[in-house]
Amino acid sequence: MAGQSDSTMSLFSSEEIEFMAEDEMTEIVPNLRMDSLNFICGDYGPFLPQLAAQVPLWLALALKKRGKCTIRLPQWMSVENLTRVLEAERDSHAFQPLPFHYIEISRLLFDHAREDIPDMYMVRSLVEDIRDVRFHKVETNLEKFTASTVTWKNMSAMEVNVIRAFAGRALQAFYKHDNEQQTPDTDRALDKQPQIPTDRPKRNLKPR
Repeated sequence: MAGQSDSTMSLFSSEEIEFMAEDEMTEIVPNLRMDSLNFICGDYGPFLPQLAAQVPLWLALALKKRGKCTIRLPQWMSVENLTRVLEAERDSHAFQPLPFHYIEISRLLFDHAREDIPDMYMVRSLVEDIRDVRFHKVETNLEKFTASTVTWKNMSAMEVNVIRAFAGRALQAFYKHDNEQQTPDTDRALDKQPQIPTDRPKRNLKPR
């Protein structure tokens, strides 16, 4: 399925990229009063009922699982915005701007906060369609890959992970090929160097 990270071609697994995505900030609406939470990565709160707060996605999911908040859907995940992005993706060879971890964020919200997503099935369908269109572009670009066309912008973490290993090896091959063309042939260069004559007449040394 498009969008899945192949461990033989990528540098990180899907789980590792998802772990990194959990640091993205997310808006929640607490349903109770709670003092500040202090972590090594920072302090969050205090939390008041019905007053929105910004927290990392991992904390939002932890509070959600305990029934202490609802998660507000990011604006980019609205049906209107996703529909516009999908149409633009289909009509253009370029990648449309989306959050770097849009695949992982949407998957986590679908799995753990589906009741907080209006038109959840429509949103999921649109995200999957966008993902498939974008991964088709990735495959097409890899088929046309050359050293002079590395100008892909607005790619997501999962998309970058899929092409990173291949692109790195390809660029190394291009670099090696260019260096071989620019480096003169050592054997031929030696052949062209003037040879020191070795047939000089020998002088007889006088006996002491």
